[in-house]
Amino acid sequence: MANGTDEKKRHFILEGVTEAEAYRSPQQGGGRPAVPERDRAGHGGALRGQLEALRTEAAAAREAQQAAGLEEGLGLQVEFESFPDIELAFESLARERSGIELLNVRHEGDRTHATVFVPDGKLEHFEGLVRDYLEERRDKIGRPRDHKRLLNAIRAIRAAGLRALWTDDPGVFPSPDEEAFWWEVWLPVRGNRQATVDTFRDRAEALEMRLAPGDLAFPERTVLLTYATLEQMERSMLTLNSIAELRRAKETAEFFDSLPPADQAEWLEDLLRRTTYPNHGDEVPHVCLLDTGVNRGHPLLAPALDGGDLHTVEPGWGRDDEDGHGTEMAGVALAGNLTELLAGNGPVELGHRLESVKLVPTDGAGGDDPHHHGHLTVQAVARPEVTAPTRQRVFGMAITARDNRDRGRPSAWSAAVDSLASDVDGYAANPRLLVVSAGNIKDSNAWSESPASNETDGIHDPAQAWNALTVGACTDLVQISESDASAYAPIAPMGGLSPFSTTSLTWQPQWPLKPDVLLEGGNAAKDALSAVWMPSLSLLTTHYRPADRLLTTTNATSAATALGSRMAAQVMAVYPDLWPETVRALIVHSAEWTDAMKGAFLPASGDPSKQDYLRLLRRCGFGVPELDRALWSVSNSLTMVVEEKLHPFKREGSKDPTLRDMHLHDLPWPRDVLEGLGEAQVELRVTLSYFIEPNPSQRGIRSRYRYESHGLRFDVRRAHESLDAFRSRINAAARDEEEGTHRSGDDPLWLIGKQTRHRGSLHSDIWRGTAADLASRGSIAVYPALGWWKTRPRLERYEQAARYALVVSIRAPEVSVDLYTEVANQIGVPIAVEV
Repeated sequence: MANGTDEKKRHFILEGVTEAEAYRSPQQGGGRPAVPERDRAGHGGALRGQLEALRTEAAAAREAQQAAGLEEGLGLQVEFESFPDIELAFESLARERSGIELLNVRHEGDRTHATVFVPDGKLEHFEGLVRDYLEERRDKIGRPRDHKRLLNAIRAIRAAGLRALWTDDPGVFPSPDEEAFWWEVWLPVRGNRQATVDTFRDRAEALEMRLAPGDLAFPERTVLLTYATLEQMERSMLTLNSIAELRRAKETAEFFDSLPPADQAEWLEDLLRRTTYPNHGDEVPHVCLLDTGVNRGHPLLAPALDGGDLHTVEPGWGRDDEDGHGTEMAGVALAGNLTELLAGNGPVELGHRLESVKLVPTDGAGGDDPHHHGHLTVQAVARPEVTAPTRQRVFGMAITARDNRDRGRPSAWSAAVDSLASDVDGYAANPRLLVVSAGNIKDSNAWSESPASNETDGIHDPAQAWNALTVGACTDLVQISESDASAYAPIAPMGGLSPFSTTSLTWQPQWPLKPDVLLEGGNAAKDALSAVWMPSLSLLTTHYRPADRLLTTTNATSAATALGSRMAAQVMAVYPDLWPETVRALIVHSAEWTDAMKGAFLPASGDPSKQDYLRLLRRCGFGVPELDRALWSVSNSLTMVVEEKLHPFKREGSKDPTLRDMHLHDLPWPRDVLEGLGEAQVELRVTLSYFIEPNPSQRGIRSRYRYESHGLRFDVRRAHESLDAFRSRINAAARDEEEGTHRSGDDPLWLIGKQTRHRGSLHSDIWRGTAADLASRGSIAVYPALGWWKTRPRLERYEQAARYALVVSIRAPEVSVDLYTEVANQIGVPIAVEV
């Protein structure tokens, strides 16, 4: 692997647009639906009457809050409801200089609901808006200042009830007779964060509510767990007026108890004689498992897991595995599927070691205290980093929520994962790679209906995290060897989607394309009556009670996640200087869809459409990664890797931040080599990986309160397009991103296309065409897209630099020439990987 700097890289200044231009009206080309005209006198009078009624509510709130001893933060939560099928201009409701704050935005049916905190005495702001509307106010040069677009969309204004703060799935809103349960309470950050948290805790305890220890801090939200009934919450609405959002806290999934095979101690002893372990030392990559703990007394694990590398988030839980799941993960994360190793007779050389953090307690050990999973995950990641701060590691986590109700929307837990990956607390000095399980379909009846059942069971929290490598399950295991299973047949074909794996087909379209990749997770079998899992359709791994038995089986996305963590560590062992973003990019770049996946999910005849590929992605991610493809260029292929950073935004004086940098990379392969291949079909694949800083809240997906700090996009110069024309097209694409518009003219030779691939923070696509056509496409651009670093200037993050990893490869499967050798000979240096 050659190390060097791309000397031909160019940096250009993008032509930014202002926030006002980014939110133009439909008449100006911004693309929003028109708001119907209203009878001004009648509609304005109705809104004024509703505001007058709110004055009574505000006075009652003031009295209740003062009676509770509150001196600061007095005010009322107000809900605005739109007319049907009209998008409410909810951002215009906030006036932060006056303390009027947008708390959340919800879409229920065909209406938009926005909840706003109005400080005591500030209702007059909205009364002034209505007054200007009724009087058809204009400014000094005659331009309308009557707020017509905002007010014509508002159907009702009222004091917010508890449902106005509920941003979770409406189907899990508590019933009146439900007993107390744990709530996620999302607090806004007003002034001093800790003071806001302390005030809330004092009020909640005074109301006899229980509070879980710890909290999660995000740029504009703090998340706590509170144990209360619906009645308690409703009674305390006026005094707990600092709440921005309420959600139901998550429960972790129950883990299966595997069926152990016969004692295979002799096989294991033979394997140990053939196995070489890496030396101790921080230069050796480690897989750190966040799970139920690991029992290092197992003879396969002990040489790879030091006693000092066993941790726990709670000392009372202990460090050992009393469940079995963590030790099962450890065997696969270290050595893969042991069936293959035990059946072989060759040497086994391991290049990484293990760490363990006990993230979940043994049943009953945690009492009835809640588990704030995001907070515990943050604590779990910190434990080994305190012990070995310079060690290179990948974190593997197969703990997920029981349900899938988030449907791609960021949660407190997934946002915590994103924060850890981007290293928000460390100012991006130590980004991390977290490999996370997509979650399992637990209902055995649903396995029989696979793959249809996979489509309706969504990926579980926190696997929607943008920065994580989310792993689903596929399977090559189709041979049933149990003597009493002659009536059963495997459910998934070889190379197919595992019956256990969840998908993102039910998600809203703007959320990331998940899972990212699939790895072996085992199969299930069915007869005429039922579906079951079987040891022969599972992976072999280490048992947590080695004194009783050494081997057991594991399956589903937990096993797949362990394999994904292992692959990441294997890449790190070969290329120890690569960034976590790059390791993720190489794994995804190496992934391919199997014939079984394409046969099941792409049309049998005709060319698949981009929508066909989108649905394939939401089922199978980018396919199955392969270690050799991730590490080396193989015959007839060539790969370039770039690690860089750019500044997405800038601010000049008091002006709104604007877009700043674009990077233009020249592709290194000589043009005449490709032209010499003529009409031969070639593939160009591009993968862009970066980590965003999360800012979770329910205040509009595409508003200035968006979740992601920034976006990055890529595009490739088209055939016979000049460099100046390419640069102009990229500038136009950047402006389109801000304005939410889409120009026609997308290159049809990309499988996924730019309208679909740029979701989340991991983008990959494949271009297929002739070698001669590719020869004239000699440049690739990386440019920024809108994020809250730009749209929330008061948070002062607009000068931040953004790292990215770019992987570009070409492959010519139809030609006999060794493309790698031809290109390497011409440019004089090996360029399989160029950093």
